[in-house]
Amino acid sequence: MYRLLVAQVLLGFWSVAQPFCPSQCTCVYHGRSDGTGTRSVLCNDPDMADIPVNVPVDTVKLRVEKTAVRRVPTEAFYYLTELRYLWITYNSISSVDSGSFYNLKVLHELRLDGNVIASFPWESLKEMPNLRTLDLHNNRLTIVPVEAAPYLVNITYLDISSNKLTTLPSELVDIWPPFSGILPSANASQKIVLGLQDNPWYCDCRISKLIELSKMANIPVVLMDLFLTCVGPENLAGVLFQRAELDQCLKPSVRMSATKITSPLGSNVLLRCDATGFPTPTLLWTRADGLALNNTVVQESPGEGVRWSILSLHSIVLKDAGDYRCKAKNVAGNAEAYITLSVDGVETQSPSVHVTKRPDADSKPVDQTVISVTGTPKIPVFTSLSTAILQPTVQSPLPPRKSLGPGEGVQRSPPAKDRPAKIQQGKGYITNEKSKNKAGVEDVEIVEETSETAVLLWTFDNLPSDTPITVVYFPYDAKDDKESIDAVVGQGKLLLEYLMPNQMYTVCLVTKGSAKEQCVDFSTLDNTGDDGQSKLLMIASVVACAVAVPLIVVLLYKIVCLCCKGNSSENNGPEEDLAKETYVKFETLTMKQRTMNGQSNDLWARRQTQESERMLLCSRSSIDSQMTYKSDTSRSEYLC
Repeated sequence: MYRLLVAQVLLGFWSVAQPFCPSQCTCVYHGRSDGTGTRSVLCNDPDMADIPVNVPVDTVKLRVEKTAVRRVPTEAFYYLTELRYLWITYNSISSVDSGSFYNLKVLHELRLDGNVIASFPWESLKEMPNLRTLDLHNNRLTIVPVEAAPYLVNITYLDISSNKLTTLPSELVDIWPPFSGILPSANASQKIVLGLQDNPWYCDCRISKLIELSKMANIPVVLMDLFLTCVGPENLAGVLFQRAELDQCLKPSVRMSATKITSPLGSNVLLRCDATGFPTPTLLWTRADGLALNNTVVQESPGEGVRWSILSLHSIVLKDAGDYRCKAKNVAGNAEAYITLSVDGVETQSPSVHVTKRPDADSKPVDQTVISVTGTPKIPVFTSLSTAILQPTVQSPLPPRKSLGPGEGVQRSPPAKDRPAKIQQGKGYITNEKSKNKAGVEDVEIVEETSETAVLLWTFDNLPSDTPITVVYFPYDAKDDKESIDAVVGQGKLLLEYLMPNQMYTVCLVTKGSAKEQCVDFSTLDNTGDDGQSKLLMIASVVACAVAVPLIVVLLYKIVCLCCKGNSSENNGPEEDLAKETYVKFETLTMKQRTMNGQSNDLWARRQTQESERMLLCSRSSIDSQMTYKSDTSRSEYLC
């Protein structure tokens, strides 16, 4: 009896020591002869709605299959530190939290296939440094973002087939080991298994590397299905990757005109960037230190696959020194290049002058004013980049009237009736005179007046070049109809557009923080002279046409007549003319019978010629013909 009681107690303690298994799951322990083993858990109850939270901590393999689970919550498996295989397949999961796989340091295989996941938290892969297998096939993924590339470096088996992927970002293709050619492991013979089939791929330059990869033989990538098919564009629909021929695809290449520039304080600097690629890349200027960049950028594409861009820096200060980055991008990829600007000089500030601080690195960058030029640029392109080091004998002439195009150093004012403003940065004016006691805008004048435009010029003294000013202009007799534009004092030039012809205007410059205005009056030109010239030219053209058209008609008639007569002569030929002119009428002479008495002297008698006796004589025989008398018995001779 005592022994039976001890056995029951020991059996109770042993049952308590065994790990607890969830009621809707099956737990299996795989023991070995050496006393060690592994535990696997299978949860496949169709009524299960949540991920189980009481799984034994020594579980190595967990399978949650064919349940009603819809979500993987945060830190759902954080206590399973020995988990190596996690299969959550063929459920109804549509949401996966970024912290769902926290603390799974030794996880080797993650399978989430057969769910309805539309967006996967790729950043969650950093919690699984030993993960090698990721199965996401048969879901609803629409994109693999560029940000996923760093987390896919160690993955050797990736299945994203049977989703809704149409493309892969070109940046991802550039840095992802299967396409970049750099294997994550030291074993160069290791293959990467990739499943991409059964997706609606749109075959363009963005996946050109993938298409080329499918055509290669000796590559470190093994495609699960080699017969990948294009769904678009229309001309490639249904075509296999191996037979798809894309238009020219070329990743951008960026080249700076210089890598380092040193320019004096207060000078104007132009930074130029050239890029090539197909399709034609777009260019974007940024600062490497993250500071806001609010400068004018002029861009032009002189031909297909080529684009250049110029960044204008006016009246540079010490804060403008640093690295500037030019980034080129198209669907085939992107590239960037840097240029370093150094400012030579000592910056001095007057205590009474307020200096506007630039935004810090954490502030949102200000959008650049980009002017796209489609025609031939009218300004010279400076590859020397610093206007302060140009030779003093070279001067840019003032552009003619109505030829102020993009990039000519003129800021355009906003047109009337709420039209968008066309703004360009102009060349700043830096005075070399001694500092005066009074700061402000001076020498306001109007130049280059036309019937619709005028150019406003000004200079400034003892003011920072980025001091904001307001330009107000209005008709002289209608002060309520005012137009205004905000600018900075360093621009020094402004183009006023959409003015009325033959009208007197007043324009004023107001410096921010100052009540004093600088005003000047001007008048636009009259365009009636141009209209008169146009009308006179039109009348002259009409008269010239009225005189020239009849002459042309007569000349054409004569030419046609001559051609017809020539054709008639050629068709008849010389034989018809000869037939008309070689028939001649002649008479025949016959011998008379001699009389017996022999007194008659007339030996010849005239006889009329019948029609049948006419003869066709050529010109030569008619001239050479002669009649000779031989004898009484001689034949009759004919004489023309």
